Amino acid sequence: MRVGVVTFPGSLDDRDAQRAVRIAGAEPVALWHGDHDLQGVDAIVLPGGFSYGDYLRCGAIASLSPIMTEVVDAAGRGVPVLGICNGFQMLTEAHLLPGGLIRNDHGNFICRDQRLRVENASTAWTTEFTVGDEITIPLKNGEGGFIASADELARLEGEGHIVFRYVDVNPNGSLNDIAGVTNARGNVVGLMPHPEHAVEPGFGPDTPSAMRSGTDGLRVFTSALTGLLARA
Repeated sequence: MRVGVVTFPGSLDDRDAQRAVRIAGAEPVALWHGDHDLQGVDAIVLPGGFSYGDYLRCGAIASLSPIMTEVVDAAGRGVPVLGICNGFQMLTEAHLLPGGLIRNDHGNFICRDQRLRVENASTAWTTEFTVGDEITIPLKNGEGGFIASADELARLEGEGHIVFRYVDVNPNGSLNDIAGVTNARGNVVGLMPHPEHAVEPGFGPDTPSAMRSGTDGLRVFTSALTGLLARA
C-alpha cells in the first residue's frame, strides 16, 4: 500500500507522518502542495504544521492549494484521507469535514500528552480500536478549539460522527470535548492530536498498557492499511 503525505509551505510534521506510515507497513509517498498529481496513492495524510504561516485562518490558504482539488476528488471516491492538526483545519476549510477550529479558549499554545476516548471505531482510520478505548497521544496546537452550530453539533452527535473525544481535561475549549470527527462515509477523519508522534515503543507517551506504551497512534495508520488490504 502507498500512502501519500502532502507537504505545504510551513508543514512541520510531514516527515514524522511519513515515518509513521513506514512503521505501519506501507510505503510513504511525498506529495507537493503545488502539484495536481496524487501519484496513484491508496490513502492520503495531511500533516500538522503551520501552512502558509497560518495567515487568514489556519488551513484556509492550504485548502486552496492545487493538490487539494485532487484530495477532494479522491475523498469523494472513497480514498481514506487523514488530517492531523493543521491537516484537520484544512479539511474543515475545504468542506470535507464539518465545523471549524478556532484559537484555544485560554489563548495559549498548548503541548502535552493527551488522553482521548475512541467514540467511533468504524471509520477507515479507527477499525483497530474499540469504542470506549482510551489512548494517549501528543497534542500541540494554538487554534484547536472545535466549533460548530448547535444544529450541526447535534447532527454530529446523533449520527455518530465524533471519532475522538478529550478525556480528563479539555485542553482548548472544543465544544463537547471533541478531538476528532469524520465525514458521513467514514473515509475522511480529522483530529487535533498527533498520532504520528506515538508509533514507537519508548518514544511516545506512557499508557496504562505496557504492551502498547508509546504506540497508541500506530493503530490509526494500521487501521487504514488493514482496510485497504481487505479491499485489494
